[in-house]
Amino acid sequence: MVRVKPFSAIRPPRKLVTEVACPPYDVLNSQEAKKMAGEKSLLHITRPEIDFDPIAGEHEQRTYDRAVENFKTWQKNGWLVREDKEKYYIYAQTMGKRTQYGIVLCAHTDDYANGVIKKHELTRKDKEDDRMIHVRIQNANIEPVFFAFKDHAELGEIIARTAAGAPEYKFTDENNFIHTFWVINDDAVNARITEIFTNDIDAFYVADGHHRTAAAARVGAEKKAQNPNHTGDEEYNYFMAVCFPESQLKILDYNRVVKDLNGLSPEEFLKSMEEDFEVTLASKPRCGRPAKPYSPTGLHNFSMYLGDKWYSLTAKSGRYDDSDPIGVLDVTILSNLVLDKILGIKDLRTDKRIDFVGGIRGLGELSRRVDSGEMKVAFALYPVSMQQLINIADTGNIMPPKTTWFEPKLRSGLAIHTLDEN
Repeated sequence: MVRVKPFSAIRPPRKLVTEVACPPYDVLNSQEAKKMAGEKSLLHITRPEIDFDPIAGEHEQRTYDRAVENFKTWQKNGWLVREDKEKYYIYAQTMGKRTQYGIVLCAHTDDYANGVIKKHELTRKDKEDDRMIHVRIQNANIEPVFFAFKDHAELGEIIARTAAGAPEYKFTDENNFIHTFWVINDDAVNARITEIFTNDIDAFYVADGHHRTAAAARVGAEKKAQNPNHTGDEEYNYFMAVCFPESQLKILDYNRVVKDLNGLSPEEFLKSMEEDFEVTLASKPRCGRPAKPYSPTGLHNFSMYLGDKWYSLTAKSGRYDDSDPIGVLDVTILSNLVLDKILGIKDLRTDKRIDFVGGIRGLGELSRRVDSGEMKVAFALYPVSMQQLINIADTGNIMPPKTTWFEPKLRSGLAIHTLDEN
């Protein structure tokens, strides 16, 4: 079972939340962050390079120093204030007609080490190192990770009762997503939440934030090694997460664009596709209007934009293994039969000829990048399901890179967890 606890969050006063809260550090580049950041924005803490003119390097010592200085300043100025006691929180995100409700809590680093917190992606050491530095210098989890857990009826009832009350925060962001945040002040309810997770919830699944999770675990191990009186109950053993019932989450497609056809003409490329796919023209330009985007209709059906036309690609029988949790994934099928076999792209993590486009940007972003001449061909995939993600994590398998895209992203600055007792 998972090990969790409430925590005394550092968070903005209600009247300042829209000025402080911001997108996650990895959603914006430095230039975008500098343009967005107001005086009180948490971006000055998560992307402190923007405080320099010209913008400093992300990994320079002066950048790290500024992050620490800004975090202290935000607290000194009252833009971030610590709670008077440990609590859980409910955080809801609304995107269109769909709302997902998560519990903001602290998870234990030992659960990551022993596999109770389950991952579905590999991490890169350089990214882990960067996140580890930020946790270490701040002695805090400035931004939460995004977990899923299997539905639990009583937890669902607690969330619903809390959400029926007046929220602490409610605001709409620049993408028209609504963020709502409640504080659970009832000690008995907080204690019951701990009991339920401890007794009934057997695993957390990392949805978004593999590198932040790994970094938090490494900092916890580092502090453990430095403490001869370590017990496992110290605050540094815990890190902040927002945990959502898996049935409320929806994974969006994560699509691919490629810069060239590996020396093939468009006609040769289409012909080579026919060995493993049923290839059908889905739409083409008409009356001066661009081709209507074609979206995949189900598993093993892909859409492809080539030239100025959209095509439907359906993998032929025998080209994949439905009994293999990795082999059945459409990202695996596309990688094996097209990206590797035809286009010569062997490593999705390092090959500069390929890029990835989150489904939130829409199919129009795929055609735009091809039409601009930046890319030669684009592929859209049917989204992975939460059940597929859970199956892969439960069996200890790892998904190919850039398989899942979750939206909305967690807003940073609604709560911060420090690794000390104060």
